[in-house]
Amino acid sequence: MESDNNSKIALVTGGARRIGKEIALHLHRRGFDIVLHYRSSSEDAEALAQLMCDERPDSCVTLQADIQHTEEIERLGNTLAERYGTLSVLVNNASGYAPTPIDHCTPSQFNDMLNANLRGPYFLVQALLPLLKNARGSIVNILDVHAERPLPGYNAYCAAKSGLTSLTRSLAVELAPQVRVNGVSPGAILWPEGGESYDTSMREETLARTPLQRQGDPADIAGAVGFLACDAPFITGQVLIVDGGRSLVG
Repeated sequence: MESDNNSKIALVTGGARRIGKEIALHLHRRGFDIVLHYRSSSEDAEALAQLMCDERPDSCVTLQADIQHTEEIERLGNTLAERYGTLSVLVNNASGYAPTPIDHCTPSQFNDMLNANLRGPYFLVQALLPLLKNARGSIVNILDVHAERPLPGYNAYCAAKSGLTSLTRSLAVELAPQVRVNGVSPGAILWPEGGESYDTSMREETLARTPLQRQGDPADIAGAVGFLACDAPFITGQVLIVDGGRSLVG
């Protein structure tokens, strides 16, 4: 896929599965060519890219990188600069999620959460900033309602997401007027994979305390990303909470 002057390029990190997949599909339907980043989900990424290319030839490429490592972020940035020279939308969706109880959290575990959820997005923005400025582009960070409503035992994850929330606002000031920066903060959309943080009773309690009385859908997050990235040229530095009203209830 080669870019031309009329192409709109969107990079979705962690875009092969779950919410990232739905975001990529949504932006693709809106006319973007997609750069689909993945770390280890190569089969899912290639299958999704093929699906989008079947709908519109040469409209999606995949790029592998572990954005916890600075050298891989630099490689990703250099690849995009060589191929396209511009980037309309960056969606920082890739994330790490693991328990880190304070009584036995190791420095390595803490750093893993910080690198995946804060340091990685920070240095990815840095690496891609010339491309975003060239396009007068938009950054959308995927946050988490637990940045404001902490989840017991997941303190490092919550702290990192809280940091990304703060970074969203500070970069909105620093990068204006060339680049807009906003965030989407999901509530109960998809339960974490392979985790015990939401057993059946906790899931039932969460939904019972959600005013809309249901779980959300990845399409709800994708629509919010599309709105902030494409339809809101006078909005920057904002966090859109998509949680069915859960954050309104004590």
